[in-house]
Amino acid sequence: MEPLSRRTVLALGAMGGTALAAGAAHAASFGNPDQPAEGAINANRAGLSDPGPKNPAINEQFPSFQNPPATDVGDMQLFWGSFNNAAKRIQNGGWARQVTKSDFAISEAVSGVNMRLGPGGIREMHWHRAAEWAIMTNGRCRVTVLDPQGRAYVQDVEAGDLWYFPAGFPHSLQGLGPDGCEFVIVFDEGDQSEYGTLLLTDWLAHTSPELLAKNFGVPQETFKNIPLQDLWIFQGKEPGPLSADQEAVASAGLPPYPFTYRLTASAPLKQNASGTIQLADSNSFKVSKTIAAAIETIRPGAVREMHWHPNADEWQYWIKGEGRMTVFDAGPRSQTADFRPGDIGYIKRSQGHIIENTGKTDLQFVAVFKVAEYQEIGLSSWLTHTPAALVAQHLNVSVADIAKFPADQPGIVPR
Repeated sequence: MEPLSRRTVLALGAMGGTALAAGAAHAASFGNPDQPAEGAINANRAGLSDPGPKNPAINEQFPSFQNPPATDVGDMQLFWGSFNNAAKRIQNGGWARQVTKSDFAISEAVSGVNMRLGPGGIREMHWHRAAEWAIMTNGRCRVTVLDPQGRAYVQDVEAGDLWYFPAGFPHSLQGLGPDGCEFVIVFDEGDQSEYGTLLLTDWLAHTSPELLAKNFGVPQETFKNIPLQDLWIFQGKEPGPLSADQEAVASAGLPPYPFTYRLTASAPLKQNASGTIQLADSNSFKVSKTIAAAIETIRPGAVREMHWHPNADEWQYWIKGEGRMTVFDAGPRSQTADFRPGDIGYIKRSQGHIIENTGKTDLQFVAVFKVAEYQEIGLSSWLTHTPAALVAQHLNVSVADIAKFPADQPGIVPR
């Protein structure tokens, strides 16, 4: 065998040094925990390139998908959805678009509808097999609903207000002047479609004239001009004063609990310099037996603390601002996604998650749970309500530092 030249020895030494350096860079460390290592920080520049084909406009919307943090690991069902890319159904009087389980596979518990009614625009009188919860995001709307005892409820709602109609309770919606209204509906069934409702005009058009006359005690000719196709959303005349409509249907008295609730006017569940959380579940919004909800406002740079919900999945509608959410699950699995107005998030029951306001303005979203009572467990609360010596052994953190963790479930941090 020929003796090694000085140049060969130096080259082998350089290769060994490079291998050692690469091994050191890829070793598990704080903020870089996995083997093999994850994230761009552990990749060579050539391997990071993305020559395409690609859609730059979409890529720019999802920086965390394009360049996930090194702490993201494993596969996870997509928990980002949006009304922004849902097709609108438009008719004279307004429009709607929906995201059901068919469109958003992870959303098994609930489905969502975004609807707009112009001034006087009417969502036809109807009912559903599922319960309907909604939050107003713009304008004013008049709602009507009837309970099984024949007690009618009529009320006007505005941005920040809720309504809840139990399954099977017939109701209607109408936009009020000057701007009409926009709202988001959540049904407590993942496959409930806005286009699969039981409509007044459909039933009458598909019942024989003889039976209509017997049912209502009037001549058949009374119904000769009924619509032969459903109206769904149509342009109507704006209603008169609220008090007049309420008086007109008051003969059977009022239901025991109102079907509407002023969420954004309610006392905060949590409030500090970093934001607020306002809650409506069956303890405060008595009629809402299958849906609990919270509207959360997070200041720029602030964080919705690490937490989970032990009793229900969480469906989110992002109203304003920009944010980033990381979801954690067993495996380990951890994934980060970016959200903007009109987007939908979904976190499975007991999955840990944390949300950061990454924008320059307030971030606000509404979190909806298919459950009567809201429940949350904060990670910091758990750690500060477990013997500190035990926690210290898990985390290699001093007891003195554990004592500095927030112990009162601030919700949004820093306080």
